[in-house]
Amino acid sequence: MTVEQNVLQPGGAAKHQQTFLNQLREITGINDIQVLQQALKDSNGNLELAVAFLTAKNAKVPQLEEATYYQTALPGNDRYISVGSQADTNVIDLTGDDKDDLQRAIALSLEESNRAFRETGITDEEQAISRVLEASIAENKASLKRTHPEVWSDSPNPYDRKRQDNCPVGLKNVGNTCWFSAVIQSLFNLLEFRRLVLNFNPPANAQDLPRNQKEHRNLPFMRELRYLFALLVGSKRKYVDPSRAVEILKDAFKSNDSQQQDVSEFTHKLLDWLEDAFQIKAEEERDGEKPKNPMVELFYGRFLAVGVLEGKKFENTEMFGQYPLQVNGFKDLHECLEAAMIEGEIESLHSENSAKSGQEHWFTELPPVLTFELSRFEFNQALGRPEKIHNKLEFPPILYLDRYMHKNREITRIKRDEIKRLKEYLTVLQQRLERYLSYGSGPKRFPLVDVLQYALEFASSKPVCTSPVDDLGASAPASGTLPPQIPPSTIEQQGPSSSEVPSTSPVQRSVIHKPFTQSRIPPDLPMHPAPRHITEEELSVLEGCLHRWRTEVENDTRDLQESISRIHRTIELMYSDKTMVQVPYRLHAVLVHEGQANAGHYWAYIYDHHQNRWMKYNDISVTKSTWEELERDSFGGYRNASAYCLMYINDKEQYLIQEEFNKETGQMLVGMDTLPSDLRDYVKEDNKRFEKELEEWDAELAQKAQQEKLLSQIPRAPAPSPAPVQAGEPEYLEQPSRNDISKHLKEDSVQAINKALAEQEDRGPEAIMDTAIKLEYTRLLKLAQEDPPPECDYRLRHAIVYFIQNQAPKKIIERTLLEQFGDHNLSFDERCRNIMKVAQAKLEMIKPDEVNMEEYERWHQDYRHFRETTMFLMVGLEFFQKKSYMEALLYLIYAYQNNKELLSKGPYRGHDEELISHYRRECLLKLNEHAAALFESGDDQEVNNGLIIMNELIVPCLPLLLVDEMEEKDIVAVEDMRNRWCSYLGQEMEPNLQEKLTDFLPKLLDCSTEIKGFNDPPKLPSFSTHELCERYARIMLSLSRTPADGR
Repeated sequence: MTVEQNVLQPGGAAKHQQTFLNQLREITGINDIQVLQQALKDSNGNLELAVAFLTAKNAKVPQLEEATYYQTALPGNDRYISVGSQADTNVIDLTGDDKDDLQRAIALSLEESNRAFRETGITDEEQAISRVLEASIAENKASLKRTHPEVWSDSPNPYDRKRQDNCPVGLKNVGNTCWFSAVIQSLFNLLEFRRLVLNFNPPANAQDLPRNQKEHRNLPFMRELRYLFALLVGSKRKYVDPSRAVEILKDAFKSNDSQQQDVSEFTHKLLDWLEDAFQIKAEEERDGEKPKNPMVELFYGRFLAVGVLEGKKFENTEMFGQYPLQVNGFKDLHECLEAAMIEGEIESLHSENSAKSGQEHWFTELPPVLTFELSRFEFNQALGRPEKIHNKLEFPPILYLDRYMHKNREITRIKRDEIKRLKEYLTVLQQRLERYLSYGSGPKRFPLVDVLQYALEFASSKPVCTSPVDDLGASAPASGTLPPQIPPSTIEQQGPSSSEVPSTSPVQRSVIHKPFTQSRIPPDLPMHPAPRHITEEELSVLEGCLHRWRTEVENDTRDLQESISRIHRTIELMYSDKTMVQVPYRLHAVLVHEGQANAGHYWAYIYDHHQNRWMKYNDISVTKSTWEELERDSFGGYRNASAYCLMYINDKEQYLIQEEFNKETGQMLVGMDTLPSDLRDYVKEDNKRFEKELEEWDAELAQKAQQEKLLSQIPRAPAPSPAPVQAGEPEYLEQPSRNDISKHLKEDSVQAINKALAEQEDRGPEAIMDTAIKLEYTRLLKLAQEDPPPECDYRLRHAIVYFIQNQAPKKIIERTLLEQFGDHNLSFDERCRNIMKVAQAKLEMIKPDEVNMEEYERWHQDYRHFRETTMFLMVGLEFFQKKSYMEALLYLIYAYQNNKELLSKGPYRGHDEELISHYRRECLLKLNEHAAALFESGDDQEVNNGLIIMNELIVPCLPLLLVDEMEEKDIVAVEDMRNRWCSYLGQEMEPNLQEKLTDFLPKLLDCSTEIKGFNDPPKLPSFSTHELCERYARIMLSLSRTPADGR
């Protein structure tokens, strides 16, 4: 971030030497002031060269791929100063606080930068932006040529891509451009910014501008940004493609390098480009007055720097855009701001004689849109690369900035002094409290109140007159083991006495010590240690003292805790008085980054000021969110996600978020009505193209339906009998219908009929059928009420068991039993045939209002679904045991999804969710390790195979593990898989591997929980009930981990 500095006195440049020294110390880790001063002197005050001098000996210089963004404003190079081009000023780059950016700057050659700029007029900063944009376009084009899994491509059904009502429109990730989506959506949802872009008219003399100015001030990009904003307003698509805007940037800056862009870098450059475009327009329209740039007025503010340098006071005004804040060492945003506004020792501000140096920053003019860059990256000197800071940092939805305003500096200084005094007192109180809570002089310490309580309990225990070792002597082992209190040498010298023999032997024979079977404490021994000798008087005095001391300690502890709480509360409310809550800023957007320093995924939380709710913008996905979700993903300290950029807006400037109104009618303008005529026509044309897609899809479906109808009317020849299945090959068929399943019940039905005949030989078919049904129901009810081991799931044997356990209506169970005995498979002999006919007649007599056939079909469909889920689980586990993890994964995924759907209807509808989740998770972890091993091999074919496993199997499954936040093991597994790949970022590897890793990581780190498309479920072999139960029992018995099956 560049700033404007107005030097108010001749020694202004020297006064900022301390600032540079502080920055050098922070960046390089060198504390020797003489070394730092010499480096600054040798570099002629150039901070970038000074860093290079100092780190050349101490740090490993990052590879060229890591050097992406930084360009110090050099003398004569004011064309690239953010706002300084409007005044003759010295330029200071405040991004010196961002170690990541500065270290990447070390890898750049300043001489090459100046030469390149003189030849092309393009800075290295712009070339770096170009590299990532070109990589994004290349990725988008390459995706058309290579086969991607279905989850990464647009759905062929345009209705899946249709915008629902007035839901916000998403942006397609066209290859490492999630940063683009996050920033653009945050700015688009600022209605004032949106109006400025949509109503921007290119200057009339744009064609006459210098070539490099047209290209590098980015008027073509401004045009495409207008089109993109117009589509976000009025498109009928669920998401739109920003490739054309990215293409313009790629065409403007040529380079071949590739890496993912950084949000703060892109936001900084985007505002520069927009500022340039509006500046050209402002200068064209000015009438002799200084032109006003709306981008400057919207995003830039000023602060006053006052301080002391080597005992001399100074003041100067500086302009800022994005305000950088350090995260490390702070717990909330106010602490970051306090640290950023005070540098060094400032006590000397009121003393002429002190030699201390320091400065304070005071905002004199705040921008309507205030953006904070949270510096979450620091340079690791030992590893020679940047690392991400995952510390938790809280920030409020409403931020009051009164304490940082210049007009309030006197009262703020008073309050800061008071807070400093309170914190010093607080430290003393906390140290005192710690002595009470961690009492003792050894390595283990305990609360003093507990120590006194333990002493009181010991003193109050029943006294014993013998040693605990003596008491155990009587029950010592009889196998010659010596009593522990008597040394062996003593016994040898004394020898056995005649008096010991009669007294010891009987005891030893009667009490035999058996480890683990007879280790109970004798009933006459106390449960706890107790004093041996204590008189009533001693006990009375001791108990009185301990009681009194314990009460005193409790009171002291409570007083200290209450005092600490009061001080905390006082500090919290220090700035809550009315005079310090006059400058409210509301949180508008939070840009979140998940991943490591060199790669990751970005998305944005944006506040809908009219619906008063948070929305999550994650590329094409736009969903409702909550402050709780934002806290979890943005504060940090949880997984690898944290806020990287905060955008606050002045809560009193309602024009920033106010809708536009028709000047004539006074009605609010919405949707297409807010667009200028040229953009309205542009969006209408795009909507016509999308409507044509929908019409073509409908016509294609209608044509297919017509063809199917015609084919169904053509008489077909009888199908040939199927060829016999060869031995050893599974017969893959559709799942059997209910009638197919009933064939397996023939044996059960016949057994019930035979029992009924044996009991009532002389009765008619109807009575025998009633008895047989009762016998069969009794048998199934008994099975349903048993609690078998996991390998014996009686639900697989009969649908009635499943129905009973899940409390199906009685009518459903009765009709199912009638269908069992009315099945045609019972027509093999006369007796069974008569019973079958009786059952069929009864089925025909059932009236429609007696049994709800829709409900009946639902229950049987659920049972078929349960058997299918069992087969998915069983086959998946069989593959898992054979270590065929790729084959096992798809079966286990469908087993888990189907089972989850079943369990949503009742606890006994499916299998143990934990068991399926465990093996699904293990499958993914083992495949991830296998893919990582292939990647590490370095062989092109192996590397490609590893990435195919990740892209086609693992990445599509991650949302399934993340969608349920209660499954902590799944979330930890996802983090383990991501960290496995992120660990490669700090390793040296071939450029082609680095490119593939950079291309792949954003997909792996995508935090979206949107469930994407999968292939069709695998076909299942057709099992008889006996085969299914047998194979299920075999696989469940073989598992080393068999939790109960959910019942």
